[in-house]
Formats: sequence, C-alpha cells, structure tokens
Amino acid sequence: MSHLTSTDIAGRIEDLYGAPLADLEAHAQDQLPGMLSALLGMHDTLALAERSIDFHRDHLTRLIHPDRQIGPHEVSHLLDGTRRLAEAVAVRDAQATSVAAVLQSLTRAPAPTSASPTPSPPAPAAPLAAQSAMHSR
Repeated sequence: MSHLTSTDIAGRIEDLYGAPLADLEAHAQDQLPGMLSALLGMHDTLALAERSIDFHRDHLTRLIHPDRQIGPHEVSHLLDGTRRLAEAVAVRDAQATSVAAVLQSLTRAPAPTSASPTPSPPAPAAPLAAQSAMHSR
C-alpha cells in the first residue's frame, strides 16, 4: 500500500494555499486555529512519524548486524525497537490517510475577479424584542 509522504503532503498544502509551507506556518501562528492549522499539525505529526520510522529502522539494523552477538539482553532491545517501529508505522499510516482524505476534499478557492459584482449585505434581522411582541399579540 502506497502512502503519501510528508513531502507530498507539504506540496499539496502549498498548492492548496498558494504559498510555501514556511510562509503558511508563519501565517498560521498569527491566526485563530482553523483548517490551515489543522493541516499543518497533521503534516508535522506525519513528518515526526517518518523520522521515527527511520530512527528505529536504523537502530534495529545496527542491533542485528551480522558481526553482533544477540544475547538475552539484546533481545529485549530488539523487541522494544520492533514495537516502537510498529507504532511509528501505524501513526504514519493513520496520519497519511487522514490528511490525504482532508486534502482531497478541499479545493483552492478561485481568486476574486474584478468583473464579478459584489454581493449586497443581507438585510438585518428583526430585533428579538420586536419579534416576541408580534407573537404575543
């Protein structure tokens, strides 16, 4: 099963928002939490999971090197490293699937054109006191 990497996701976020990821991260810090913040958070979690996969895979590779003896002490390290690698893969898979689904559901809004008329503001709603007075008569 092929998953999008954090690099792929970063590219999709940049395409969606029309700006580099670093600029979007700076912009999101000045805004209330919203879709951009959520996407950036998912991207960060995905990138962290990918780094964790690399780290634990490399650690396990060193532990099972053909020149190393594997004794009872090393077995516990192998099991722990394997568990941590499996957890990182599960996080990566879940994050990649989730963020890809969210990004697929979003489209970039077209830039406003000067030819399109500006919509008039909606009529103000009647005050609540006036509405309740009408119903009580």
